Amino acid sequence: MLKIVQTIARELSVSDKQVAAAVLLLDEGSTVPFIARYRKEMTGGLSDDHLRVLADRLEYLRELEKRREAILESIQEQGKLTEDLKKNILSAETKVQLEDLYLPYKPKRRTKAQIAREAGLEPLAEALLKNPALKPEEAGLPYVQADKGVPDLKSALEGAREILMERFSEDASLLGELREKLWQTASLSSKVIKGKNEEGVKFSDYFDYREALMKIPSHRALALLRGRQEGILRLTMEAAQLDEEPSAASRRYCEEIARRFGIESKNRPSDPFLFEAVRHCWEFKIFLHLQAELMIRIREAAEAEAIRVFAENLKNLLLASPAGARTTLGLDPGFRTGTKAAVIDKTGKVLATETLYPHPPQNEREEAMEAVIRMTKKYQIELIAIGNGTASRETDRFVIDTLKECPELKVQKIVVSEAGASVYSASEMASAELPGMDVSLRGAVSIARRLQDPLAELVKIDPKAIGVGQYQHDVNQTRLGQMLHNVVEDCVNAVGVDVNTASVSLLSYISGLSARIAKSIVEFRNEKGSFKSRSELQSVPGVGPKIFEQAAGFLRITGGTNPLDMSAVHPESYPVVEKILTLLKTDVKALIGNRDFLKKINPRDFVDEKVGLPTVTDILSELEKPGRDPRPEFKTASFKDGVETMDDLKPGMVLEGVITNVTNFGAFVDIGVHRDGLVHISELASRFVKDPHEVAKTGQIVKVRVLEVDKQRQRITLSLRLDASAPARSPSSRNASAPPAPASKPAFNSIRIVSSR
Repeated sequence: MLKIVQTIARELSVSDKQVAAAVLLLDEGSTVPFIARYRKEMTGGLSDDHLRVLADRLEYLRELEKRREAILESIQEQGKLTEDLKKNILSAETKVQLEDLYLPYKPKRRTKAQIAREAGLEPLAEALLKNPALKPEEAGLPYVQADKGVPDLKSALEGAREILMERFSEDASLLGELREKLWQTASLSSKVIKGKNEEGVKFSDYFDYREALMKIPSHRALALLRGRQEGILRLTMEAAQLDEEPSAASRRYCEEIARRFGIESKNRPSDPFLFEAVRHCWEFKIFLHLQAELMIRIREAAEAEAIRVFAENLKNLLLASPAGARTTLGLDPGFRTGTKAAVIDKTGKVLATETLYPHPPQNEREEAMEAVIRMTKKYQIELIAIGNGTASRETDRFVIDTLKECPELKVQKIVVSEAGASVYSASEMASAELPGMDVSLRGAVSIARRLQDPLAELVKIDPKAIGVGQYQHDVNQTRLGQMLHNVVEDCVNAVGVDVNTASVSLLSYISGLSARIAKSIVEFRNEKGSFKSRSELQSVPGVGPKIFEQAAGFLRITGGTNPLDMSAVHPESYPVVEKILTLLKTDVKALIGNRDFLKKINPRDFVDEKVGLPTVTDILSELEKPGRDPRPEFKTASFKDGVETMDDLKPGMVLEGVITNVTNFGAFVDIGVHRDGLVHISELASRFVKDPHEVAKTGQIVKVRVLEVDKQRQRITLSLRLDASAPARSPSSRNASAPPAPASKPAFNSIRIVSSR
């Protein structure tokens, strides 16, 4: 365990003590949000990001140690474990290195080399390798024995060659060196499969494409792999560098293998035989083996990066500005089936639902206007949330015209993402929350609620259904699911939740709470009434001391018996607050929010053997602004009138839009034409941008300039560089770096609420 702790500490550039403390807490069942927020003294203030990496590496390294033990035991049982081999196995730092060392001893099907050994040909192979002066034809004759399966000289020499090939291909040190050299120098090319040009037009950028393997960014790697999977592209990995002939590369690697085993070209009788063994080994064993490994490596690296991008985008969406407790009308636009309307009060409770038909084919525009005005006046609606799907712009125009009819109505309209709303509408959760309501109307409720509080509503939807990633369906779904769960958990706990209003889905992401316990809390609340204090949570069936410890600090109680219960101060730290109150001779109500008073307190005066300086500092900070929401100020964006379809776009236009997705090659922006435009990474700023996330965030309001409109491929090219005279890359070079355009508008277009960050 000490070795694991030291390894993680070195990788994170922190002390062994910090890592050991974090590992102990994790093993005891503490969650990352709890450790990061309430155990800073123990971990030296490790952040949740540090702790997530630490937890992942801990799992990997423990699996590595388990595999190491199994390999040592297997080789020991075979009676082949030497001290040098044991030393190498114990020092292996990765699973790949371990498997390379285990390869010669790994139980396998009978190979040609094994059959040759059983036929007694190993001495012949050894002799020719050690003494190239021997003539293979003469040396092999004594081994021709038909009863052993060696009917002639050719069979004897082929068997000896198979033995040598297996030996060369199972040398762990050699494999490691060749693997890294191949990674550094190999290239990957793609060609369109004959007759697939029209079917695979979205992959046209890769119909004749070649790039250095290690330089292929994640989005291109996943695009190439998808093209192969869909039967459009044929991928070929070549050992040669981009400016090198394949034959020269093959010769270079063969020479490397030959040197490793002391094989030289000195015109000796066995030299041709040995070099032929090396060539066969490279072409039919080592290269094919490493090629498969490196394709897995590039996929895993691309997946890891794609998952990271997805997680970053999801975090920005979940922490988007909430409109707050305001009565809202949600509109889920539609043509034939009508526009679904739902009014919700400040707490999200449904007050009314209706179906409007302001668009073709019904064209009941006047009736729909009257309905909206009637509902707005009756329920004193403050916000109108319009879903961004089909008929979104038409509904947006309809609302504008409606509000013009009654200028006295002080209502704000906002276009909101409806991504995932249909998934929620048909879910068991929606059935439980909105029993008896038509599925189509539930979508309007969800749209309205996600404007009030994006986090509280979006947690009800599988994060993968939100669709803010790149090639999210092409990556490892288990890893993606775990990463996205971690992101949601961190976001929910960073904000905290009101235990008296939170849904089961929201509560289930609170530190220490499972879905079962969350459901139990809601049932207890429904039966007994609102919680008056955090301590009452301990009366909920299933909430024991450990669960209470993990969850209490993230649960808020507004208007309860103890004002501290609405803050992020953990109940275990209430005695510290009492100590402060006693010393200052005041009460908690007078202390909370009194910034001038709190600034005069020296946190060191309240540090003891149980409570450290970080905790006291956090307590004072929280008392200054109890229960503050870390999310940014609520802002909205508006689309330009008259620009509703791609036909309305012209190069040079400057439009306002919202970033809906940030990838490694740029950012997608919704400008209100039912298809997101792409701002290539080269167009994100006037300076060089290495990572788009440096300058772009999902949900951010931006002004963009239209560069190109490609109606055939349904692509819109945009720029954040508004100065038209600024040098820009040609459209062709931009497209070559971007993945194929999606077949339709990306599943998620962010809420038109942005951070002021």
